[in-house]
Amino acid sequence: MTVAVSRMQSRHVYMVGEVLRHGPMSLTPNMTVLQALVTAGLTPFANTKKIYVLRVKNGVQQRFSVNYKPMIKGKNMSQNIVLEPEDMVIVP
Repeated sequence: MTVAVSRMQSRHVYMVGEVLRHGPMSLTPNMTVLQALVTAGLTPFANTKKIYVLRVKNGVQQRFSVNYKPMIKGKNMSQNIVLEPEDMVIVP
């Protein structure tokens, strides 16, 4: 039996701004924004209160606000959304 891949669908999110590892990041199943931020690392200049996720769905851009510090303390976990392919995590 032979299997041929006709199209490879990459599963990445993009880390932008004041992160230590910026650019594309492989998206693992059920990866949350907090997991992505921890993996990328934040610079000392990151504005952790104004992080946001940009997502384009059906041609419409959505923006999700993220406040990092309460989340690492287990608060405001509703902001800890599951990321989708092609999401952009912006850390000003």
